[in-house]
Amino acid sequence: MTIPGRAFLSDIWGRLSTKIPMFSCRSARCLLAAQLTTCTLSAGAAFAQAVTSDPPASFTLSNGLQVVVIPDHRTPVVTDMIWYKVGASDEIPGKSGLAHFLEHLMFKGTDKHPLGEFTQTVFRIGGNQNAFTSDDYTAYFQHVRREHLPTMLEFEADRMTGLVLKDENVLPERDVVLEEYNMRVANNPSAGLNQQIMAALYLNHPYGRPVIGWLQEIEKLDRDDVLAFYRRFYAPNNAILVIAGDVEAADVRPLVERSFGPIPAQPAIPARRIRPQEPETAAPRTVTLSDPRVEQPSVGRFYLVPSAPTGAPGESAALEVLAQLMGGGHNSYLYRALVVDQPLAVSASAYYSSISLDPTQFAIAAWPKPGVSFAEVEQVIDGVIATILQNPIRAEDLERAKTQLVAAAIYAQDNQALLAYQYGGALSAGLSIEDIRSRPDRIRAVTAEQLRTVAQKWLDKKRSVTGYLIKETTTAKREEKRS
Repeated sequence: MTIPGRAFLSDIWGRLSTKIPMFSCRSARCLLAAQLTTCTLSAGAAFAQAVTSDPPASFTLSNGLQVVVIPDHRTPVVTDMIWYKVGASDEIPGKSGLAHFLEHLMFKGTDKHPLGEFTQTVFRIGGNQNAFTSDDYTAYFQHVRREHLPTMLEFEADRMTGLVLKDENVLPERDVVLEEYNMRVANNPSAGLNQQIMAALYLNHPYGRPVIGWLQEIEKLDRDDVLAFYRRFYAPNNAILVIAGDVEAADVRPLVERSFGPIPAQPAIPARRIRPQEPETAAPRTVTLSDPRVEQPSVGRFYLVPSAPTGAPGESAALEVLAQLMGGGHNSYLYRALVVDQPLAVSASAYYSSISLDPTQFAIAAWPKPGVSFAEVEQVIDGVIATILQNPIRAEDLERAKTQLVAAAIYAQDNQALLAYQYGGALSAGLSIEDIRSRPDRIRAVTAEQLRTVAQKWLDKKRSVTGYLIKETTTAKREEKRS
């Protein structure tokens, strides 16, 4: 599958998340993937806010593999996730879609474990597995009974460097990726608009290209491209192994040492990823996509803003609270202004994607009612922002937004797989375990003045791209006449 840090592209626009990873569903057994996606889509769960009673254990092997162990002894199951710190934004220019393509091919087998053996073993023991790719990382996971963890670790260690690829496997899988593109992008106007918005928002940074890739470049990817990418980035010193479940670090460490310890580090991998950065924004941009298949028009405005790793102290937490206050639920400012008070729209939301290695997005979206113009909706959106800038935020509103976000951190503790996902995503973006655990405290510390400051600084139209999704009536009428 392909997250974005843009997963499930068919639904990305409606959910306002441009950085959700894309999942490669290899069978009907994708329940865990669906759970992860559902959990991470809520505004409050976008950041890894998980706080357990004790901090997870963490250790690093001599070859550079970082290991995080999150004990959860309520049921005798474990979730193991291995995160490679390489994603779509690390691809060679002209080779877009390569990280996602490799993610598909990682299931093609090794000399030790031929094609199909890993997947069949997971299914035979009643487990689940899947993988996902985002701009900043690629991850693979299994969810199994505790006693099968050693087997899962052995399989993952084997394919870290032992992948065997043949043209008879590579070329048909490329067709699978192309079909995925057709299904999730070419046949989905919302996803198509999302791609155009991201390309307009990021003029220089590789976040402007889609995780799944551009069609004309996917079509040309071959075995040599994939193997070069694999050998360059897949190594223990470029990976994080997160194990959550009925385990203790003292028991896990020997298993990890036995499976991954013999794999040599890749010295050519830099300690820090350096990418092209965005120039200072000078003007707002707009994108309009019209398609006869559009049933519900929508308008979305995406601002370029700091992520948790790139923002000044307190900025990311304030942006997250601001998104919750403006568009997190039926009591949010945008929803009340556009849906309840006027009403001009069927729905309205705001989203802030905080986990991103480089600058990210703060997004606002609304779905106008029939007969309501985009200009009317945008006028209300601008009015909500102006009110935040000009008037003190009510104490009860601020407290409600912060309480909702902190509650999401508490609820995250009840989902073993979500804990592993959150820790892996945050650590892959360069945050620390302490950053993750202290997130609720930073949310609680956000003040009304901080909200006004970040809104004034970052919700500037010069930093934005506004996208319009409309129905192409001319083509629709032409099709009606033909029928």
